[in-house]
Amino acid sequence: MPGHPEACRVPRVPSAAAAHIGGLIGAQRLQAGLTQDQLAAVSGIDSSNIRAYENGRAMPSIHSLVRLATAVGVEPGSLLDGVTPEMFPMAPQDGRRRAN
Repeated sequence: MPGHPEACRVPRVPSAAAAHIGGLIGAQRLQAGLTQDQLAAVSGIDSSNIRAYENGRAMPSIHSLVRLATAVGVEPGSLLDGVTPEMFPMAPQDGRRRAN
């Protein structure tokens, strides 16, 4: 995105985890009686990012997750309920040793 600072870019990380977290964000938003635009205003996160999160096209940062949880009145951890390591894409092998 020319002209936009790197910090404003939403990492596009489609994965089962992103879709799951996005579903939880959307469900909590609806339970709070908010539209995506209202959630954007309350959380200070751009509405296009809210849509990307809810559609599973982007993974929110921890900072954004905390802001979203605060805006809908839930604990941040509740937006991670049911997320497992298997939901994330596997990184290619890079030759480093890993704990078993």
